[in-house]
Amino acid sequence: MQQQQTNWWKEGIVYQIYPCSFYDSNGDGIGDLQGIIQKLDHLKKLGVTILWLNPIYKSPNVDNGYDISDYQAILADYGTMADWEQLLAEVHKRDMKLIMDLVVNHTSDQHSWFTAACEGKDNPYRDYYTWRPAKNSKEPNNWCGHFFGSAWQYDSKSDEYYLHLFTPEQPDLNWENPKLRQEIYQMMNWWLAKGIDGFRMDVINMISKDQALPDATDGKKGEKYIYGGQYFLNGPRVHEFIQEMNQKVLTKYDIMTVGECPGAKLDDALLYVGKERNELDMLFQFELMDIDDAIGDGNRWNPKPWQLVDFKRVITHWQHGLHDKGWNANFLMNHDFPRALSRFGNDTLFRTKAASMLATLTLTLAGTPYIYQGEEIGMTNVAFDDIDNYRDIDTLNFYKEAKAAGRDHNEIMQLIHKRSRDNSRTPMQWDNSENAGFTSGTPWIKVNPNYNEINVELDQKHPESIYSYYQKLIALRKENPALIYGEYRPFLEEHPALFVYLRVLNGVKFLVLLNFSEHTIDFKCPEFKYSKLKLILSNYRSAINENIHHVIRPYAARVYKFGAACTLSGAKSGSDGKALESGLGAKPAW
Repeated sequence: MQQQQTNWWKEGIVYQIYPCSFYDSNGDGIGDLQGIIQKLDHLKKLGVTILWLNPIYKSPNVDNGYDISDYQAILADYGTMADWEQLLAEVHKRDMKLIMDLVVNHTSDQHSWFTAACEGKDNPYRDYYTWRPAKNSKEPNNWCGHFFGSAWQYDSKSDEYYLHLFTPEQPDLNWENPKLRQEIYQMMNWWLAKGIDGFRMDVINMISKDQALPDATDGKKGEKYIYGGQYFLNGPRVHEFIQEMNQKVLTKYDIMTVGECPGAKLDDALLYVGKERNELDMLFQFELMDIDDAIGDGNRWNPKPWQLVDFKRVITHWQHGLHDKGWNANFLMNHDFPRALSRFGNDTLFRTKAASMLATLTLTLAGTPYIYQGEEIGMTNVAFDDIDNYRDIDTLNFYKEAKAAGRDHNEIMQLIHKRSRDNSRTPMQWDNSENAGFTSGTPWIKVNPNYNEINVELDQKHPESIYSYYQKLIALRKENPALIYGEYRPFLEEHPALFVYLRVLNGVKFLVLLNFSEHTIDFKCPEFKYSKLKLILSNYRSAINENIHHVIRPYAARVYKFGAACTLSGAKSGSDGKALESGLGAKPAW
């Protein structure tokens, strides 16, 4: 096997911070930069090495900061530039890295570029955005926005429409304009010169659109607006633009880049992160996140049940597809998705075990692991009774559209309880004091009522908590290159409840066993010729004294290490993978 090229961002552990919900230092109900500074030791103690901040730039906050009005200013709710500079210094003082969100597919409609563009067709900034006249007295095409309705907004002053793939307050930038691109590169260089360690690039694969802007054709019969992703996802010039960005900006610094790329398949990913492509280091793809999407267009409001066999197939596809060709970014949730524990695990009877089992998956796969705030203590979805308690614009628009279509209120709310982005945006639960210790004021969104049982203070007191397990798991990964760079070999791929795989590097082998069910599984493995597998980590304490000939309990996670001269009985040296696959026997105990 070819040796992987080592790198700090491959070996790093990323922790995503959603600033407004992390920690409020001044009692105004909104998390802030000083709050993050106060909690850095919590993150250092956890073992994370890279922090990713969601947008903290000046913004009207129509879409929680993804509508930026000034790329080089800090939103007053979060603090000042001096606060941000202090945060960067404190992060670096703890030998951690800081990456920022880069949102350059669109701006706020209050950005100076757009306000100038609206002054007239002859304004120099007009071409920074995409404008078109009406077509047959209607919008220029039939594309729908991501948050319902048309992707076009009419401007009466110029009698033209501008494109917005998200809210009307988020006009899309026109990357066809070289002046616009140069302004973006200057802004990126400005932040990098201040010392940041990289960028997470928001919907970066949407920056190039088919300039013919044709109608979308794959919608339902009679549907007024249709998702036009075929004309703006992985568009005709996207790789040209990113390679130019790499040349003008990225290649000048020792940084990490991760691109958010909805709709990207493996072939697309290899173009974005291929070793010789000079584009990005890794990308967020959403095949796993779309596994319970009934239609397959990323619409969270059309769910279906998911199956572990399909879940495993997606992970294996990407683990194999990018091995030694690119690099994976491994995550089970972020600010745009429900809590992973509630979605893929069990947030009631087996909450602690399921949370630690999912953590084991994220941190033992090949690729850089991403932990979203609250995962380390097993935070869950929330179920607000009143729609007025929700803040997410996508959720509120869905409720409005569903009610207008005549759907039942209770049915709508049940779907929101499962799928809303606000599930991941409720305040971080620090302790069992009022508002979970997040703020001394009134939080911008209500705290999950279960904070008395689920909080950082409680977890840090117990050596067998989810938080403690994360610490052990992170330390294990850091100490074992095979868990970072090793080959991934899956087994029992059609088993409906077990996820089993090897990680192998230079003769060092780890076996990972995960039970994704509330049932006990009877698991058998052949004897070893020279030594037995050594159980080095388990989310059940008593399992440490058990060998592999044992039942796998509900939501159990086990990590075994092979002995130095370990081979399976009847297997020649070097054929351990095939021998294991043929020798494993697993059947449901029910």
